[in-house]
Amino acid sequence: MKKLLLVATAAILSIPSIPSALAQRVYVQIDPPHVIVEHHGPRPHRGWIWVDGHHQWDGHHYVWVHGYWIAPPHEHAVWVPGEWRHEPGGWFWVDGHWRG
Repeated sequence: MKKLLLVATAAILSIPSIPSALAQRVYVQIDPPHVIVEHHGPRPHRGWIWVDGHHQWDGHHYVWVHGYWIAPPHEHAVWVPGEWRHEPGGWFWVDGHWRG
């Protein structure tokens, strides 16, 4: 039984995750609120960057997700901020990501 459980767990973990670009978009019919400007204070470590907070749709209304400091994955990485985009189907969120 333990062997079967281990094989099943390994099979599930080996399934590749769906890249965020291919994930199904959730369209929101209500415009996102204006961004809240956060005062993030001094950089905690050299090279870290501030990721701005943003409004997130929770299925019923927008909730604010606070910004945070993050270390780049490597020296020349550039943070591309997330953003709300609009199409005929409504508003959808595009996650921020590292480039380079």
